[in-house]
Amino acid sequence: MSNVSELGEFLRIRRAALQPEDVGIKNYGVRRVPGLRREELAMLAGVSNTYYTRMEQGLSNNASEAVIDAIARALNLNQDERAHLFNLARPGKSKRRPQARPDRARPGTVLLINSMTSTPAVVLGRRSEVLAWNALGHKLVAGHLDFDSPNDLAERPNMTKLLFLDGHTRALYVNWPEEAARAVSSLRLLAGKSAEDPELTGLVGELTLKSPEFAKLWAKHPVQNCMSGLKLMHHPEVGTLELNFEVLAQPDESGHRILMYTADEDSPAAAGLQLLATTSKTAHRKDGLARLQIN
Repeated sequence: MSNVSELGEFLRIRRAALQPEDVGIKNYGVRRVPGLRREELAMLAGVSNTYYTRMEQGLSNNASEAVIDAIARALNLNQDERAHLFNLARPGKSKRRPQARPDRARPGTVLLINSMTSTPAVVLGRRSEVLAWNALGHKLVAGHLDFDSPNDLAERPNMTKLLFLDGHTRALYVNWPEEAARAVSSLRLLAGKSAEDPELTGLVGELTLKSPEFAKLWAKHPVQNCMSGLKLMHHPEVGTLELNFEVLAQPDESGHRILMYTADEDSPAAAGLQLLATTSKTAHRKDGLARLQIN
């Protein structure tokens, strides 16, 4: 996944989404391709057609902040899309090198989420892989998987992969298309912030080959910073849960995030989480006894 192709694809898709009447340009006759022409977008941004064409072809990676901002305004980008454009257009100022060693959650982070016994929590890496989860988080989002699976680097769960390729996870979300669109939008934003990453490229390639739904969404190049909102779930043990979610990004260079779920006070979802917490404690006690017997 190269910065050149990502920038060009993003600009072309956003330009094609704009109609001349959207930006006050008179449209004469039938257009061979949808959306604005390159020269029209360049005119709106106040740059030369040659310069904009080079950007769309990925031949210019030193555009000034003013130029990128002008193009973002011409394309009517929202805040998340604008940030994504800056990441793609100025890779040297925004990319991080991929980590050389396997990524793991910090011990302090694991202690933190384990102390949150009534709040489901999952620690995610930069590619949405699960680095750790507490007992309730595991029970909520992937109780069919082994609790220790995040520690197995070869079989480590990935939230985006589970969403598209795992039947249990797909059935968990009442409005799966909305959740799928949100996941792809978030992954696109993460991809724009990362250096050329073989593992991320492999993840996108696998999902594109195995899931036509992912491939269709990815091709649209959606971008959204999904840090909070609502998720409507139907859990096989406790039924329907309407949960708030919050994503806390850790303030270092790791790219780790903590995904937490909460329910409104005295709501059916709060009662459901309480019941799920009880069953998760029982399951972990049984699992602990089984391991002692094996050892």
